[in-house]
Amino acid sequence: MDDYPKSRTQLKKEDKALQKLGEALVSLPTDQIADIELPDELREAVDLARKTRSHGARRRQLKYIGKLLRAIDCGPIRQAIQNLQAGDLDKIRAFKKIESWRDALKAGNRQVIEEILETCPQAERQRLTQLARNAHAHAESDKAVTSSRQLFRYLKEISGG
Repeated sequence: MDDYPKSRTQLKKEDKALQKLGEALVSLPTDQIADIELPDELREAVDLARKTRSHGARRRQLKYIGKLLRAIDCGPIRQAIQNLQAGDLDKIRAFKKIESWRDALKAGNRQVIEEILETCPQAERQRLTQLARNAHAHAESDKAVTSSRQLFRYLKEISGG
């Protein structure tokens, strides 16, 4: 099978996949790009694409990034982006869990306190109960936002998020 050259369709699919990888690189925050090992020429091209505002110029720059990616092994870059995205998903899940705890405590569900204490052993039962009581009591008043934020911050602090 290796005797046959790749079809034009296959080459186009590969080029499109590399361009998508380049777009993913360009969309990453600067600090995350710095953590990925890239050749200097590719890093400069990514930086330039991030600064380019013109749609046409940006598209051309992304095509150039795709061309540069053809010349290197993209496996480590793909893996690094997947790891970063997986880390983002973990952060989102943790944030949603904290939100659900806060909302349950604001609604007056005291069973959640036991779940929180099991999950986060460093949590102080008395402080957690007090913050939950305040959030529930002030749910309809003008202090609702403040007490809800205090509860959320404490939940975030004890969960390590």
